[in-house]
Amino acid sequence: MNNKEGNNKRSGSSRPSSNKPKPAMAKRSQKPKKTETAGKAKPVEEVVVKKPNQAPKRQKASDELRLNKYISNSGACSRRDADIYIQSGNVKVNGIPVTEMGYLVKLTDVVNFDGTILIPEKKVYILLNKPKNFTTALEEHAEHRNVLELLRGATTSRIAPVGRMDKNTTGLLLLTNDTDMIRKFGLPSQKSSKIYQVSLDKNLKFEDLEKIQKGMMIDGHRVAVEEVSYIDKEPKSEVGLKLKSSNVKVVRAIFEHFEYDVLRIDRVAFAGLTKKNLPRGNFRVLTDQEIINLKNV
Repeated sequence: MNNKEGNNKRSGSSRPSSNKPKPAMAKRSQKPKKTETAGKAKPVEEVVVKKPNQAPKRQKASDELRLNKYISNSGACSRRDADIYIQSGNVKVNGIPVTEMGYLVKLTDVVNFDGTILIPEKKVYILLNKPKNFTTALEEHAEHRNVLELLRGATTSRIAPVGRMDKNTTGLLLLTNDTDMIRKFGLPSQKSSKIYQVSLDKNLKFEDLEKIQKGMMIDGHRVAVEEVSYIDKEPKSEVGLKLKSSNVKVVRAIFEHFEYDVLRIDRVAFAGLTKKNLPRGNFRVLTDQEIINLKNV
């Protein structure tokens, strides 16, 4: 075998190079590159919800008050009802209709309420030490005299009692033309304390005193008593009772629940006010500080 043949065989043993074109590789689909903000939540813009017809807030001057309070002070209606009149366009200030809630006015402004010019009334707060045989009821031809008879000449404003008192209940009674305060002390959730001295037809048993202290259910409502105790140097039929309710009927119901007859109820303290220097049947005007204290209770 010559070298050429040998070389040819060796070269033939190697895989011949193919001249066929290689199949084109399928191109992979390229995913779009993520931008820097991709995948990040866009910041949510804060949306300020503006109440309908809401007047822009600004610092209230000392001689200004809200329009709805101005209307309420005049005795035309409550603040809530005043808001309805304002929104409906039935209120004018200095001849211009006002529909914005929270609108501020001065006492020198002319407010026309549903066709009537209003005159704001100064708030009056009078504390009376109520005697027996006077009632807070306003019914005509009532058997007993009304407490307002005791306040003749005290004020020309139309005042009303805060809470009710029957003819047999004596003690502190607050009267005012401040409808907001009257409503406030009529709410079950109000937090001011009242103290009563209660005279019973017989001695209060100690076990009944303990039961009263724990509280009880009366007519489906739980009555919470802050404190109950015998009165020093008095028979055990004289009892002191402290609770938040200004409804004297609740006081009577507590003892009748344990089969005691209530002979007398005397309110000796009302929301921090006392009978000091206020004889039975007399009244006095509250001080500015006392009024502030009542509003902050």
